Amino acid sequence: MAKRASTVSLVLGSGGARGLAHIGVIEWLEAQGFRIVSIAGASMGALIGGIYAAGKLDLYRDWVTELERMDVLRLLDLSFGRNGLIKGDRVIGVLRELIGECDIEDLPIAFTAVATDLDRQREVWLNRGPLFDAIRASIAIPTVFTPVVREGRTLVDGAVSNPIPIAPTLSDPSDLTIAVNVNGKEEPPLRAAPAPAAAPDTHRHKVIADFLETLQQRVARREESAPDLFDVVARSMDTMQNAMSRFQLAAYSPDAVVEVPCNACAFFEFWRARELIAIGRERAGRALAGLGASPRPG
Repeated sequence: MAKRASTVSLVLGSGGARGLAHIGVIEWLEAQGFRIVSIAGASMGALIGGIYAAGKLDLYRDWVTELERMDVLRLLDLSFGRNGLIKGDRVIGVLRELIGECDIEDLPIAFTAVATDLDRQREVWLNRGPLFDAIRASIAIPTVFTPVVREGRTLVDGAVSNPIPIAPTLSDPSDLTIAVNVNGKEEPPLRAAPAPAAAPDTHRHKVIADFLETLQQRVARREESAPDLFDVVARSMDTMQNAMSRFQLAAYSPDAVVEVPCNACAFFEFWRARELIAIGRERAGRALAGLGASPRPG
């Protein structure tokens, strides 16, 4: 008799472009015969998890691995308001067209996106209603994406309150709970040379390109001089999220944790999808090889 595949409740953490490594982790789990029965995700983890729960991860992977730096810039729509740099409507619109409209409660796999309610100062579990409305709220990084106002609540990135949302999976009937932390310990050898800059074709693209170039230079530098305002904010967010991640992992103790180094890429380097997916597969194999499941035949 063939061995029964282990069922998995998968927790996908926040981390910007590093969240593309979640695709590699999912691919490794499927190849090894694990069956994912529920997903909870914050920020980029919510985006990848929601698309997988909709059964369209292959479609998204094929699309994102073809993106180049200029393609990423074209997906960014500047906001001229005071509550965020980017509106986020363009990229969500593209994903709606690519994946299709669907409600979370109709998905074949149980799914929860975690956002943060700024007014009540607590996390919110979004497990009903339009999938991409929930994803848009969960990825609303403060100061980068504009917040989402939903049912009288101001919602921002789930990572602000819970970067690795294990709690939504605790009642799921699965054999294993596996968490993926893409803000793991830094490993300098993983740093790759930044992609060459592409010449922007409009003033709007030039503004965004210059902004990203500034961020990229600051990520690459490790100077001993006093940090500027951006550095203080960015490092404070990283420190807060890393501390909360450690707390979540210690408090809820998943059966296994896959860790991707926090310096695998900068949070906006979505044009490095192939590399990040490969890192996810490699890290999953390293962390999960001992769990055991029935590999798929052939």
